Amino acid sequence: MPLGEEISIRPARPTDVESVVALWDEAAEPTVADDRTSIKHLFQRDAGALLIAERAGVIIGTLVAAWDGWRGNMYRLAVLQVHRRSGVALALVRAGEERLISLGAQRITALVVSTHDDATEFWLTAGYEHDQRMARYVKTIDRGRT
Repeated sequence: MPLGEEISIRPARPTDVESVVALWDEAAEPTVADDRTSIKHLFQRDAGALLIAERAGVIIGTLVAAWDGWRGNMYRLAVLQVHRRSGVALALVRAGEERLISLGAQRITALVVSTHDDATEFWLTAGYEHDQRMARYVKTIDRGRT
């Protein structure tokens, strides 16, 4: 896609769920929460957290910019391969930062797969530091979601 083609960022709507799931299937490493039920729960809990990037009316990227009342957290940054390296990810991150700062965030963290060199380099370039002090511990709850 040409760099000059305009990117728009907006909060996702319930009508976007199928397109978001399809984008995640194509553009991101699958996770246990990449399903319609999880997205619907996110809408109920924090309707503005899921941001989408569009070009020419087509969803080409996502970012969850979640606020827990204390810190901002960003995850599920995903951009379709054909649209990568054209400013989409950075536009999503900057929109996520604006959202979280407006809600009161003083610190924003990004959840990044450490073995994805392109992703880790992106976050460093976007101004985020790799916090070597922290480790992530996960417990997956199987609820048979769809």
